[in-house]
Amino acid sequence: MAEVNHYGTGRRKTSIARVWLREGNGTITINKRTPEEYFPRDTWKIHALEPLDTTQTKGKFNVLVDVKGGGLTGQAGAVRHGIARALLKADESHRQPLKSAGQLKRDPRMVERKKYGLKKARKGQQFSKR
Repeated sequence: MAEVNHYGTGRRKTSIARVWLREGNGTITINKRTPEEYFPRDTWKIHALEPLDTTQTKGKFNVLVDVKGGGLTGQAGAVRHGIARALLKADESHRQPLKSAGQLKRDPRMVERKKYGLKKARKGQQFSKR
């Protein structure tokens, strides 16, 4: 019998994470590395794996993640969003705790583009009347 995979796509800033969940012993792999190796800061690792703590499914699923684009903060947010979506496909009863924790909503904040005539997105020349 084929293994059942649950898939979820997570996005944050310019990062995209593809997440597969499979029934197992709780092995987590992010780009062929452990979360401790991939995310040097504990805050990134904790943030990325938050949906597993919210739904108390930490040792029930093997998590395989392929993430690319952006920096490590955006990638941690993308992994979090992808895991939450995959958990929802695995079991619909996870919707209420994930939704109340705000983990199913995509964070829409992006870097604002630079405008012509300005030094940065909003910073311009200092104005002097004289």
